[in-house]
Amino acid sequence: MMAGQVKQVESDSHFQPELASAESSLVVVDFYATWCGPCQRITPVYVELSQKYPKAVFLKVDVDQCPDTASAHGVTAMPTFLFFRNKAKIDMLRGADVNLLEEKIKKWYGDEDEGDEGETVVKGHMDLGTFINKAGCECLNEADDHPLTHALTTKGGYLESDCDAQLIINIEFNQAMKLHSLKLYGPPGKAPKNIKIFTNQPSTLDFDQAESMEPVESKELTEADVATNSLIPLRYVKYQNVLSCTIFIKDNQEGGEVTQVDYIGLIGSAVQTTNMGEFKRVAGKKGESH
Repeated sequence: MMAGQVKQVESDSHFQPELASAESSLVVVDFYATWCGPCQRITPVYVELSQKYPKAVFLKVDVDQCPDTASAHGVTAMPTFLFFRNKAKIDMLRGADVNLLEEKIKKWYGDEDEGDEGETVVKGHMDLGTFINKAGCECLNEADDHPLTHALTTKGGYLESDCDAQLIINIEFNQAMKLHSLKLYGPPGKAPKNIKIFTNQPSTLDFDQAESMEPVESKELTEADVATNSLIPLRYVKYQNVLSCTIFIKDNQEGGEVTQVDYIGLIGSAVQTTNMGEFKRVAGKKGESH
């Protein structure tokens, strides 16, 4: 253990266990070299950041001591900072830019509390808000004042239907996911009741398509299912390679004209996490590009 909260990764074999033990906490990794001037200059700041953001895990990896790990993650310049959650890479920063480094830490560290509505998250999985490509998300029949973006965070606001009770929500991920369960919180009466779930649609379904097409899964939700801190289990085996998820909300608990969703979240894990054993078999020579 280095000064502050930073831990030194001693060898390639230690890197994956460190990621695994962090589970859903943010992991920040500084790939450096002892002969690198910028690396040396940013180290004291890195230690300070580890103390400022204590819920995150801060690691340092010497690229000369851990060449397979560096090569597996495409590290070609030092310093390079990589960001992980649940062993999945979520961001990268090359260079010793202190301001950009803290900006990225703040961005992903903020999500530590994003899914805190659901401490019922299953071990080995997490709230996938980190992996949602919000620019690729869409909702049909959302009210202008209460759009989908309001329901993708627990920090206030909600999604509300406009012309009638139905909603079609399309959520796009930035990489393939395995889905375990769903969060769909809403107030008594206005919360969703009957839903259909589709995956990997080439475009957002319209309401006629959503009514007629066979879904991956249909569910009739109870008031307990849509209460805060509840999880709606999904048929995990049917959601093993999901790039987008479409949820058709047919009606609400009381059959009224307005449906309200306070928070929508998906629980699962990334399909691809680095397996150093597989990397070595594929890459062959040490340091060879991946």
